[in-house]
Amino acid sequence: MFTQLNPPIPVNVIGKGAGYAIGVIDYGQEHNLIWVTAISETGEIWCAPNPVVRMTKNWTMDRPEPTLAVVNGQVVSSNGSGTTDCA
Repeated sequence: MFTQLNPPIPVNVIGKGAGYAIGVIDYGQEHNLIWVTAISETGEIWCAPNPVVRMTKNWTMDRPEPTLAVVNGQVVSSNGSGTTDCA
């Protein structure tokens, strides 16, 4: 199922950068949600699996900026998820 997000949601895709999620694809149980995301810096559209998508900082919701780290040259999130390319 494809759901268009209106308005788009600001997100950060690990390994790709900040952008806006414009849609979500749900293939059902035992599959990650796929976030259709327009990357702000490059204009690319990426379909990113749920484990590599992070919400952005939101001051009014008291949500801090997600912490990302580089381990062995690979960007990882605070929970250890690495980058992946979606197919």
